[in-house]
Amino acid sequence: MTEAIADYLVGIFQGTIPEELIIFIISLMPILELRGGMIAAKLLGVELLKAFVICYIGNILPIPFILLFIRKIFEFLKKFKVTRKLVERLETSSMRKSEKVKKGSKWGLLTFVAIPLPGTGGWTGALIAALLDMRIKTSFPIIALGVLIANLIMTAFSYGLLGIFGL
Repeated sequence: MTEAIADYLVGIFQGTIPEELIIFIISLMPILELRGGMIAAKLLGVELLKAFVICYIGNILPIPFILLFIRKIFEFLKKFKVTRKLVERLETSSMRKSEKVKKGSKWGLLTFVAIPLPGTGGWTGALIAALLDMRIKTSFPIIALGVLIANLIMTAFSYGLLGIFGL
């Protein structure tokens, strides 16, 4: 699914804005994050190191804001009937996923963010950390490391680096 969405977004933006900006925007987006950014980078022919850095920055940029403000934003959005159910679903889904994080604490959060699977990543990890009242001084470095590991994994798959190791 991530590949299809990334491919679709590349098709929309290609030729209208620079490739680097396309992968940056995709990496900023929840759900896609750098998983989609690295796939798009490969599709667009962006040099590996440049793609790695741009996607990492795009994915990590929203994390401090989520950690600092998401609870207040959710509190505000719950006041409106139109957005209340969506926010409650997000909270419920995140808290269900948080069981994995709670068990392993810091290691659980790191693993949750680092494994690039649907429903995991920096955005969800930051949401879980905020809802669990983890301090930003503790959670941000863990999430940043997890995003870095996810980027290494996605780079290997997107750019075919596993072939170097005979896998």
